[in-house]
Amino acid sequence: MWTGSINGVKLQVWATWLFYAVLIDLADAVADELSLPFDRISLEMIFRGLYHFSVAYDKGKADDPVKYFAAPENQDLGIVKALRKPVSRLDLSPFPAPS
Repeated sequence: MWTGSINGVKLQVWATWLFYAVLIDLADAVADELSLPFDRISLEMIFRGLYHFSVAYDKGKADDPVKYFAAPENQDLGIVKALRKPVSRLDLSPFPAPS
């Protein structure tokens, strides 16, 4: 839906903010269920996984999105971010220390 009126734009901004708040709350609940810090949960993959949850819900295979995203059989959704190695710092001094 696209609109040019100020009221329509305000409604779109409000709806976007409200959906983002619900998405943050869902990701926080999933992080609590998995006993992980919030920053390990991918908001993008939670958003993309809502489609998969709705399909499972329609088939009667899921009724709670938090338990669905935290279930071990749904790890392929990529909800938990992979740990990355820290970025090494580049030493540009004229006489770098040996590592």
